[in-house]
Amino acid sequence: MPGHFEPIPGGGAAVALDEVEISIIRSLAVQLLELIGPGEEPAGDDGDPLAELFAEGPSEPPADPVLKRLLPDAYGGPGSAPGDEDELRAYSAEFRRFTENDLRARKRDDALAVIRSLDALTVAGEGGAVLKLSADESRSWLGSLNDLRLAIGARLDVTDEEDTDILYRLPDSDPRKPMVMAYLWLGGLQETLVETLMP
Repeated sequence: MPGHFEPIPGGGAAVALDEVEISIIRSLAVQLLELIGPGEEPAGDDGDPLAELFAEGPSEPPADPVLKRLLPDAYGGPGSAPGDEDELRAYSAEFRRFTENDLRARKRDDALAVIRSLDALTVAGEGGAVLKLSADESRSWLGSLNDLRLAIGARLDVTDEEDTDILYRLPDSDPRKPMVMAYLWLGGLQETLVETLMP
């Protein structure tokens, strides 16, 4: 079990983590929360569920490259037909207005679920613990692990498989090496967690 998730009865997952691993994941999740921020609150929000359903968010993509990766445009990108940029930008802005606040809220909820489950762990005598997640907690962890990898990947300029291959060959002296190691380790955790959720 060390280093990878395994299925447990009831549809959940478990993984053994040491104190350093717990600290790294928790720190990254807190940084993700800070990056995502509270989002823009709808004007005049008085707790009315119908108003919340139709509340509008931002229409422009974020300037930060990590947030741009976490909150991408719904339309456009590679493979788009030339000359469609203005129309696709308008579609993306309209889509973003009605989805970004919810997407930010879901990402915050996932990161908070990670932090809370780590905070609830009791570290054993040798500095480790076994994290046991329910099926719902596993899905939150999966979402947050994906967000963490996207965030680190954006900082490392990972855009395709070739970029990942280059990262494997970085010398230990490269200042990006710790971030690369976290990126690869989180990828392994994510992959094994996906496997536990598959029927």
